[in-house]
Amino acid sequence: MSLDPATVRRIAKLARIRVDETQLGQLQTELSGILSWIEQLNEVDVEGVEPLAGGAQGAQAMALKMREDIVTDGGIPEQVLANAPDRIGNFYAVPKVVE
Repeated sequence: MSLDPATVRRIAKLARIRVDETQLGQLQTELSGILSWIEQLNEVDVEGVEPLAGGAQGAQAMALKMREDIVTDGGIPEQVLANAPDRIGNFYAVPKVVE
């Protein structure tokens, strides 16, 4: 599938990506290539293939570790707030945005 420049501009607008006219041709080629790969994948016969939820299947599937669902403060407030631009006690300090 080949995309025209107008479609590439529309895709860029929807993705909120600024594209210069000089980059439009390269992006058009790249997006057309991606769509070609998708078309190739659509040709693969997947009849009878069960969908997977992960890389492992059957007896080899890993069970998720369960833990007690309890609320904690994490116990490491100094590490959590180490990069905070401003703080009050063990809390982030942020500017007031609602009056």
